[in-house]
Amino acid sequence: MIATLISTKNQQLSTFMSTRLDFLNTPVPQLIRKLALPTSIGFFFNTMFNVVDTWFAGMISTTAQAGMALSFPVFFVILAMGMGIGTGTTALIANALGKRDEESAKLYARQALTFGFILSVFLSIAGYLLVPYLFRFMNAEGEYLRLALDYMNVILLSSVAFLMNGILNGILSSRGDAVSFRNMLIAGAILNVFFDPVLMNGWFGFPEMGIAGIALSTVIIQFGGTLYLGYRVRRTELFAMIEWRLFLPIKSYLNEIARQGFPASFNMFTIAIGIFIITWFISIFGEDGVAAYGIATRIEQIALLPTIGFNVAALTIAGNNFGAGKIDRVTEAYRKNLYYGFIIMTIGMVWIFLFPNFLMKLFTTNPAVISIGAEYLRIATLVFNAYLLLNVSVAIMQGIKRPMFAVWIGIYRQIVMPLSLLGILVHALGFGLPAIWWGVVVINWTAALIAVFFTLKKLRKIHGNGEVG
Repeated sequence: MIATLISTKNQQLSTFMSTRLDFLNTPVPQLIRKLALPTSIGFFFNTMFNVVDTWFAGMISTTAQAGMALSFPVFFVILAMGMGIGTGTTALIANALGKRDEESAKLYARQALTFGFILSVFLSIAGYLLVPYLFRFMNAEGEYLRLALDYMNVILLSSVAFLMNGILNGILSSRGDAVSFRNMLIAGAILNVFFDPVLMNGWFGFPEMGIAGIALSTVIIQFGGTLYLGYRVRRTELFAMIEWRLFLPIKSYLNEIARQGFPASFNMFTIAIGIFIITWFISIFGEDGVAAYGIATRIEQIALLPTIGFNVAALTIAGNNFGAGKIDRVTEAYRKNLYYGFIIMTIGMVWIFLFPNFLMKLFTTNPAVISIGAEYLRIATLVFNAYLLLNVSVAIMQGIKRPMFAVWIGIYRQIVMPLSLLGILVHALGFGLPAIWWGVVVINWTAALIAVFFTLKKLRKIHGNGEVG
């Protein structure tokens, strides 16, 4: 009987193991396709999720759209923590799997979930205490402030789900599973089309909640996603046995997750700060500018989706091969991701540049908002390939366990340069909104060139030293 159980368990583990991608021998272009394509598709639906929210908010008022745009930097902090810790988890597990160290991989997976839960509690409490002061600082008052708080206070309920989803996806990505997260995002986007109007308008006996209903739809869908991703993770070899004691905090593992994950989170956190800074400068010119920026960045996100796919592919391929000491394949992953990315991003640039007014009109009928947003989109297309260079470079550095690079490049392009350059353009020289858009172009291209220079330099150094993960 015992022999039968052991045999069954071994067969199950064999089945689990066969689903993991062979990162060390499969041709790099094939790995990129298997990772980047489903990731990009998934995030397309995630962006459509946000687009649907923006569209329904527009049915309430332009002020509601502006309130949602105002909430985005805070919302992004939560996303940044989840995705950052998830990215760090991917790198650590991928390195361990590349070295065939299954036990460390299992521990990293469990400790990351523990870490994420503790962090989510802190974020929720901090959010409720600080958000009202932050929104007032961003010149929100009256109905504008009320709608922003109605939306954000509900979103904060889902902090734990956002963090868990980022980490669970990080665990799956380390093994080459980009499909599960894609499925969750597709299902979420479809459900959101139903839940948004139902909760917003109070259909089928639900109370009419307005913009808070749009936020509650997000909360419900995120917790559903946590259950699904948890199920998918449970079916991997990393969780073939639960072993609850391994979820108890282990200081050395938590410290390593923090060292690898917090820089990635801080990099994304600087994006939220950057959006906050840009939104603050835009808010000087009125609500129409803030609403236009919020809508236009949703549109921009759709065109930039491939950069996320290439980011995930670069990180996972680099992490596994660095762990195995195959630096040539890490360098190949860097170059191939950039090559394919440039082709796809250039196509997206053309479409956005040609039809900005049409795209803006999908979300608003306000002529001023359409005009401002269209102008931003035309200029923003010049930055698309810079974003590609930045994302893939940071992913490669994360995969070879150089997470602090993301921090320094993030501080440069999201804090130091926006505050200094935009401050000069708007306050010292008195230029209008177009100066902000052109400032963004200069900031991101200089950061991209710096990122490429340092990434190539580090890869050459590692190759010369024969370093492994």
